[in-house]
Amino acid sequence: MKIGLIQQHNTADMADNITRLTDAIRTCAAEGAELVVLQELHNGLYFCQTEDTAVFDMAESIPGPSTAHFGEVARACGVVLVLSLFERRAPGIYHNTAVVIEKDGTIAGRYRKMHIPDDPAYYEKFYFTPGDLDFRPIPTSVGRLGVLVCWDQWYPEAARLMALRGADLLIYPTAIGWERSDRPEEQSRQLDAWRTVQRGHAVANGLPVITVNRVGHEIDPSGQTAGIQFWGNSFASGPQGEILTELPTDAEAIRVISVDLQRSEHVRRWWPFLRDRRIDAFGPLTRRYLDEE
Repeated sequence: MKIGLIQQHNTADMADNITRLTDAIRTCAAEGAELVVLQELHNGLYFCQTEDTAVFDMAESIPGPSTAHFGEVARACGVVLVLSLFERRAPGIYHNTAVVIEKDGTIAGRYRKMHIPDDPAYYEKFYFTPGDLDFRPIPTSVGRLGVLVCWDQWYPEAARLMALRGADLLIYPTAIGWERSDRPEEQSRQLDAWRTVQRGHAVANGLPVITVNRVGHEIDPSGQTAGIQFWGNSFASGPQGEILTELPTDAEAIRVISVDLQRSEHVRRWWPFLRDRRIDAFGPLTRRYLDEE
């Protein structure tokens, strides 16, 4: 399958962001992409650097304006799209939601981000209610997509549950970067850890991983930090963690790659991790922490 990755630098001009994404999707389709993945909260700036109730006005219903627009783009281009939207579910209930659009422009399914961070410059718990749709792959014409979102990428349990429910690949729309005051050696450690943990999910589950991150500097409106330098480095890995492609750290990029979904079958025969799991001994994983028993 050919997959398009779109790594974009966003501004406060949402109309321009969407126009550039639309053009990029068309470019991917022209290069033969069947599936195109966009970054987390791709319509605008990453607004979670501060806590501001006025920001809730940016949220939209699903179906809504974005699914209508990108649905038409998907239909015209004949591609499956993975979107990432700020969902208004009900008054006072908002989600960070990935939406999969089928080639005919219809909504194939959605995933609401389950793990919600709350760190300096990433105040997502203020905005997002944790997801309630479980870890379930979304069936599409190109395969069963195990769509997760950003902070979910640090949790092996989420990837494993998607794999156990028959995902053909794992997909992570992402918005992650450095606080501008981080020292170079700390920046290097963070980026390497981020890349390594996701490659580990590929290896442990015998599945390809597609991660699409935003890029560029976005200021902190409060001025309390130096803002976030989103580190790009969108990448795809195969089921043994092999890097299939990697985008730059400091520039926008569009990349279409070929991913052999049949390779997972062969890798799982060589490395039968799912066969050898001691499911009889994993019960304690459902506890927060194993205090002295």
